[in-house]
Amino acid sequence: MKPVKVSENGVLQNRFGVFKHSNWIGKQFGSKVFSSKGGFIYLLAPTPELWTLVLSHRTQILYIADISFVVMYLEIVPGCVVLESGTGSGSLTTSLARAVAPNGHVYTFDFHEQRAASAREDFERTGLSSLVTVGVRDIQGEGFPDEFLGRADSVFLDLPQPWLAIPSVAKMLQQDGVLCSFSPCIEQVQKSCETLKTYFTDIRTFEVLLHTYEVREGTWGAGKIAMGVWGLLRVARRGIVRQMDWKIRVLRRSWPDEIVRLEGIRVT
Repeated sequence: MKPVKVSENGVLQNRFGVFKHSNWIGKQFGSKVFSSKGGFIYLLAPTPELWTLVLSHRTQILYIADISFVVMYLEIVPGCVVLESGTGSGSLTTSLARAVAPNGHVYTFDFHEQRAASAREDFERTGLSSLVTVGVRDIQGEGFPDEFLGRADSVFLDLPQPWLAIPSVAKMLQQDGVLCSFSPCIEQVQKSCETLKTYFTDIRTFEVLLHTYEVREGTWGAGKIAMGVWGLLRVARRGIVRQMDWKIRVLRRSWPDEIVRLEGIRVT
């Protein structure tokens, strides 16, 4: 699979033949187009899922299983303000941008200036520059900028030492805001969880595996486990008051999580 910028005089050449862009213009996404040799390709609309599969890898990236989990557990909806560090190759950032559209915004930071510049160019190419702002900043050492104090609905961290950024995250999040952090080492998870206990409640750690199956007539069998990069995801909620934590634990014995969360917001 390959991303292609369509132009009137453009040409795509591959082992299936030569494809003139002029034959694509005006066709609907999903159309099947043929080359002079009889080969064919499908014209697919650009989506975050497809972009994750074709982007330039400047760093290791998160793939669809982890990204879906992150977007859901961060409770991102249109209009949200999301902070992210680090940007890397922009795989997750692209999905975050779609989730906050049309009137939300993602502010993503990377300490590496050239990596940030490349990500900024990618977001311009994919039409996301109005939804994403890329900054150069060492979040572990400096924390998030003060302009976001109490403004963020959600925060995502992908850092070597995420525990150094957690105090800053706690200041940036609104009450009841959610933090999610990705780490490939269990030692990182343990140290982060210890720091999270000072500022957050409802701390949970997950491993997400996507397991595919091949289904054929008369038989079925397990396929491969899709793992782009192994790691653990930690999710935690910005606590309101310590007294409320005890009430939440009592309510959880008999109430669904969502009702408990709303009850916790009310008891202040």
